[in-house]
Amino acid sequence: MSQQFRVPGTPQVISPSPTTSEATEASDSYFAPITRSAAKKAVPSSAISEEQDTDSDLDKRARTRSRSPKSALKRKTSGGLKSTSSKSGVPGIVASRGPKQKPEPPIADGAPNGFLSPASAASHYWRELSRSPSPLGLIPIHRHWRSFVHKHEVPRKALHVSIGFFTLHLYTRGVQPDAIYPWLMGALIPIASVDLLRHRIPSFNRFYVRMLGAMMRESEVDEKYNGVIWYLLGTWAALRFFPKDIGALSILLLSWCDTAASTFGRLYGRYTPRVRRGKSLAGSAAAAIVGVAAAGLFYGVLVPRYFGFEDTFMFKGTLTLPDVAKQSLGLTGGGQGMTGGWLALGVISLWSGLVASVSEVVDLWGLDDNLTIPVLSGIGLWGFLKVFG
Repeated sequence: MSQQFRVPGTPQVISPSPTTSEATEASDSYFAPITRSAAKKAVPSSAISEEQDTDSDLDKRARTRSRSPKSALKRKTSGGLKSTSSKSGVPGIVASRGPKQKPEPPIADGAPNGFLSPASAASHYWRELSRSPSPLGLIPIHRHWRSFVHKHEVPRKALHVSIGFFTLHLYTRGVQPDAIYPWLMGALIPIASVDLLRHRIPSFNRFYVRMLGAMMRESEVDEKYNGVIWYLLGTWAALRFFPKDIGALSILLLSWCDTAASTFGRLYGRYTPRVRRGKSLAGSAAAAIVGVAAAGLFYGVLVPRYFGFEDTFMFKGTLTLPDVAKQSLGLTGGGQGMTGGWLALGVISLWSGLVASVSEVVDLWGLDDNLTIPVLSGIGLWGFLKVFG
């Protein structure tokens, strides 16, 4: 065979990347003139190491990897990277280092507290729906009203006020007190037991707060007992130890006057004198006004409309001066020293408002006002009607 068509013994593999010698030879060769900006952009490619363990000529040159996007994606995925798809449908690459942990959403006040973490809302309306920061509560509310709900304890006050309307409903149905207070005691025992248990077991306390946190105050999370316990105990005592009308009116004063005093005290208490620590003249005045309205509604509208002044009532529509006062004033006639109608209703309503305001202000050995308000109101109304009824 001639030298012209002779097949070489070893095939020659041409690398796409120039070696060091090839780069040197290329630098000595002639190229067309280039501009300075193009010369600055030109980056010399690094030489590929030719040192191999084998002596074969085929392994002395390294072969570049494929630049296909699919191959690159497969290598990155197998090398510890995970492919995810964004909302637009374009695949992205995110690093996966260790087990994936669920990030805790931030809260408005700073560091997470482990109970309630409202997610920071985006511009979208539905993402602005967050949770009430009232201690660890679960009431969904818009971000704009979140501070309002926390400041005025809206879920707690809504439950507070609803008890008064429920009391009026039971009265209009003719339910007697002796059929109600056993149920109150039946609910008080398990609720108090659970509340006592949660103060002993921290994990159970966290679960309890997550479920019922919207109805609680910050001080009731770890320090005090739930206000529902004192509420049940106060209503039970009012219905158990006082006459029917006094017990029902005491619950109305607890339900409505306490809520009015707290709401108006927080709104306008800074502009009025302080009666005692945590109590302002604005809150006391609101409690008195609502107390007058509650007594007028009960004795002036509901009682005459449904069952009238029953024999078990202490107030039967009239007020009478005591015998000692009649003798001192010279009132010896049978009908003298007695009043009824709108005047008697106005007097008992004004006294109810005064009793409600005083019982809301008085701090009796540090006891919860959900217990002291119905008990003190019942004692005040009972004592007044014992003298003038």
